[in-house]
Amino acid sequence: MARNNSDRTGNGTPDPTPSPLTPEALQEKLFSFPKPTELVDLPSKGRYYPEDHPLHNKETIEIRYMTAKDEDILTSKSLLKKGVALDRLLKNVIVDKSIELDTILVGDKNAILIATRISGYGEEYVTNVACPSCGETSRVEFDLEESRNVYEGNDIEEYDISLTSSGTFNVRLPLTDVVVEVRLMSGADEKRLTSRIQSKKKHRLPETFLTDQLSMMIVSVNGNPDNSLKKLLLDGMPAKDARYLRKAYEKVVPTVDLTHQFQCQNCNHEGEMGVPFTTDFFWPK
Repeated sequence: MARNNSDRTGNGTPDPTPSPLTPEALQEKLFSFPKPTELVDLPSKGRYYPEDHPLHNKETIEIRYMTAKDEDILTSKSLLKKGVALDRLLKNVIVDKSIELDTILVGDKNAILIATRISGYGEEYVTNVACPSCGETSRVEFDLEESRNVYEGNDIEEYDISLTSSGTFNVRLPLTDVVVEVRLMSGADEKRLTSRIQSKKKHRLPETFLTDQLSMMIVSVNGNPDNSLKKLLLDGMPAKDARYLRKAYEKVVPTVDLTHQFQCQNCNHEGEMGVPFTTDFFWPK
């Protein structure tokens, strides 16, 4: 005969065995369970989205916490092979389904990605890092919450940059004195750039990542949107102007700055290091 808890202890403690649960009752519990969400600060503050975009002038975006079902996405071999697992995850956690993930600016998308990782697995991130001085690899623990700093793209004093009424930027190149209009890249632009790189690699064509990236971000040259003019500029642009344009673009991009004080255990080299996005980021061991 089975003994209940009060028989064993003699103190009258109720039996901890749970009462039977019907599928209907479980479903009611799951639906009534609060789904935690959080507001993520957008580095862009919504300033560079068109007026008809859901994030136009919005400083935050609401996301929900990861669930066990979301983890299935991160372990799906087919989704991982296609390279779409993270995008599928982000689509799931964004509360406002009218927001198309591909239209979100890259810096804002990074902010959502980091917030999702913290809500799902915590702020502790442990991964292998190579020392920039001696090359020795060591296991380093990063605090994502502590390292997370929003950069709003306003440190532009060293560059000849002006914001246009359409949310793009005019950059005057120092050598050619050409004014190049550039726009902030979105998730869709990142995909197109990656696809272009993979296609050239597949067909054994020369790698042109830097000019491909510039071509994608340039809107007009001296106010002229003609693609032939853009191609002419890219083909003959002095390296100094090209580097200036890339650096200027980096300065105007709102994003999340993840830096961490690093000290090498092998050579004692010290300095700031960007938190690396390795396979451990969403697949912690």
